[in-house]
Amino acid sequence: MDLTPYVDNLRHELAVAADAGGDDARALAERLTAPLESAARLTLLNALSAAMGEVTRELAPGSVDVRLRGLDPEFVVTPPPAPEPFREVREPVAAAAPASPPPPADADDGAMARINFRLPAHLKARAEDAAAAEGLSVNAWLVRAVSTALDGGARTSPRGRGKDSGSRGFTGWVR
Repeated sequence: MDLTPYVDNLRHELAVAADAGGDDARALAERLTAPLESAARLTLLNALSAAMGEVTRELAPGSVDVRLRGLDPEFVVTPPPAPEPFREVREPVAAAAPASPPPPADADDGAMARINFRLPAHLKARAEDAAAAEGLSVNAWLVRAVSTALDGGARTSPRGRGKDSGSRGFTGWVR
């Protein structure tokens, strides 16, 4: 970004203001404009840095940095990382864990539907914690919770920790 037009405008405005004070003021303004150029550039750079700090707070985790290249600032935009595509978390085979009941007869062929789901912040945090404790994505955890609620609580979790799971299971990988 070229700051020269802004510094030149400041110099012009100072000259216009000095004209109102007469010849002595005009001569003083001419002597002051050269040393004030670097101060004006530094002040503009500080203002731009503060503005980009505010922009960065709004873009988090992305950012906007201001870098000085010669006399002029340059903006470097770092976009937030792209979300990772959803990967189904494979559960380890659980020995002695009861099998999940078959899907109901009216279940679809596995096609997915998308909905917008709004939660209060405190419930979202609790759902994230519960999903992490189970080793699931929040989406997978919510699907399981909705399925359990709709099935009347008869489903057990894949890891044998559901409310109908009376036995203590072993989990692990099998070759």
